Amino acid sequence: MESFFELFDPDNDKNTRKNIWNNSENEINRISDCENLSSDDDQEERLPPEPEQGNIEYKLKLINPSSQRFEHLVTQMKWRLREGHGEAIYQIGVEDNGKLTGLTKEDMKASLKTLNDMAARLGATTRILRQRFANSKNKNMSTCSNNKDEKQVAEVLVKKLRKGDREDQDSIVDLRLAVTGAQDAGKSTLLGVLTQGELDNGRGRARLNMLRHLHEIKTGRTSSISHEIIGFDNEGHVLNYAEMATAEEICEHASKVVTFIDLAGHRKYLRTTVLGLTGYSPHHVMLVVAPPMNEASQEHMALCLTLRLPFFIVVNKIDLGFCSTPETINQLENAINAQGYSKQLIMYNNSQMSWDFESDIIPVFNVSCVTGEGLEDLTNFIKNLSPYNVNSTDSDSESCLFQIDETFRVAGLNEPVLGGLLVKGAIALGTRLLVGPLPDGEFSPVKVVSLHRNKAPCCLVRASQSASLTLAPSTNRSPPLPHLRPGMVLISVWDQPHATLFFQATVLIVYHATAIFSGFQTTVHVGNVRQTCIIKGIMDAKDRGLQTNDTASVLFRSTEQYAVN
Repeated sequence: MESFFELFDPDNDKNTRKNIWNNSENEINRISDCENLSSDDDQEERLPPEPEQGNIEYKLKLINPSSQRFEHLVTQMKWRLREGHGEAIYQIGVEDNGKLTGLTKEDMKASLKTLNDMAARLGATTRILRQRFANSKNKNMSTCSNNKDEKQVAEVLVKKLRKGDREDQDSIVDLRLAVTGAQDAGKSTLLGVLTQGELDNGRGRARLNMLRHLHEIKTGRTSSISHEIIGFDNEGHVLNYAEMATAEEICEHASKVVTFIDLAGHRKYLRTTVLGLTGYSPHHVMLVVAPPMNEASQEHMALCLTLRLPFFIVVNKIDLGFCSTPETINQLENAINAQGYSKQLIMYNNSQMSWDFESDIIPVFNVSCVTGEGLEDLTNFIKNLSPYNVNSTDSDSESCLFQIDETFRVAGLNEPVLGGLLVKGAIALGTRLLVGPLPDGEFSPVKVVSLHRNKAPCCLVRASQSASLTLAPSTNRSPPLPHLRPGMVLISVWDQPHATLFFQATVLIVYHATAIFSGFQTTVHVGNVRQTCIIKGIMDAKDRGLQTNDTASVLFRSTEQYAVN
């Protein structure tokens, strides 16, 4: 096993501990295809005529409607939202026949306000996907003339919020469950069975939906971090892809959502696995082993113990009968004792519906993804797990810290979508924050313009919740958004953060084949930061350097700046 530095504050003996947007892609793509708009004999650009069915609505203008007209518009929007399963696309400034007539700036502003009022009546949000001038050779709003009489058209996405997003955000329980273990232990297959609701055929059919890359399908080895979910309704019934067509439907009907973080098992991808265990802050870890026990399984167990992550063990592939269960448990206990921990492994039975992870007892499950043996007990156990480190709502007044774990692009958006974990505080729409650090060590002022949680728009995100969001410059005078990358953070303005290249940490050498001296280069994981660092000094270093099981205070120099506050 490669060396792993367990970092914590030298002045504190306690150890410190990453959405997909669904914007009716088919409908948006349909509108996108109309960028190559057809022209009639008068060279007037047009969209296809307004469809009678579906979730697309054309409106020439929505200016000061009467109360009766407003109620009719709300009813019409409700129908369009139902047609789009909670989403609708409004084309403002467009006639029913598709002609891009456009509106003046003031009329467009009034129409968008009416549209917002309509959406608010139905508990929905609006977002401008794109805005342009009508029938102008220069379609770019930013470069066209400032003539206030220039006619504009706008494409607006209307998306309905769930009740839970508006009123009782905390009623939906989020649980992050990392899945780790050696290669060939059957982790992806197990997740495929749990999330798809169908047993495996013994040749890996269930895992195909879990794999992201062609080389993973060819080799059967997971090399990247992937996410899958299952949900549980108020009565404890499982909601997976056997009952629901999409992840959005699962989240819509679930009172509890479990996000599985599928990690790589091969030693070649160990750094990716460590990133998943540190950066994604899982509440619990499911360690999957397949008899006979091997060294790689022990390494993954050592990671859980070193990071002090509560975990339980799943003995997979018991239908193959490689060795007896007592023998496997004995091997697991010996591996734990070898790390200097005293834990007791106990087989899970159906009468034990919950477990105290603060105790020295680790539950063990025997399962088979082919016969289905033990899967019901495992599902019931996961159903009763709870996030052990969730902050209370009192933390809403704390300073905010959001870890950016990934960035991705969504059709129709100019800015990237950021996915990550809110470590502390709360974020609402319109919140002004600082993002960074930038290459020069500075932080840029931004504001939050959209929030998504559990694949649905929301108004508020609280501590320990995962979310995706988009940003905009804080004010009109603020600089444009910088290049955003994983490892950055969003932090409260009043925290006055700064960036650093040097840091000092107490490290424990779990294992390393050779001694470690000053000048040693390694990869350090701290939260969502994964950075190459060089050891510049070792306090009280001996001539022999640092070896296995040694502890020392070490000065590191990072190759790039990271945020501290």
